[in-house]
Amino acid sequence: QVQLVESGGGLVQPGGSLRLSCAASGSILSIYTMGWYRQAPGKQREYVAGFTSGGTTNLVDSVKGRFTISRDNAKNTVYLQMNSLKPEDTAVYYCNVALRPLGGPRREYWGQGTQVTVSS
Repeated sequence: QVQLVESGGGLVQPGGSLRLSCAASGSILSIYTMGWYRQAPGKQREYVAGFTSGGTTNLVDSVKGRFTISRDNAKNTVYLQMNSLKPEDTAVYYCNVALRPLGGPRREYWGQGTQVTVSS
């Protein structure tokens, strides 16, 4: 059984920083993509940042220059370093990982979500 466990959300003032983590655990054969989405109240879930299967990174324009995505392959963990946070970054952040579990087909998994609130 595969699980994604997120951590690192919280309340921060505008201009502050947070670091989100997402660790994949269980019987994992291969990991293809790892990334982050967010969903603000009343809005659709949107892509924020991620690693492609080739290892390159993508960031949505609204976070470029402020957010950085990184990963630790040995720990099956992806991170999202968020700097210069703005109130419009307030959302629930979800980790998304495409992987193949041992004995099963490739599929996508979602983390439980972690709340990020940017407010003074």
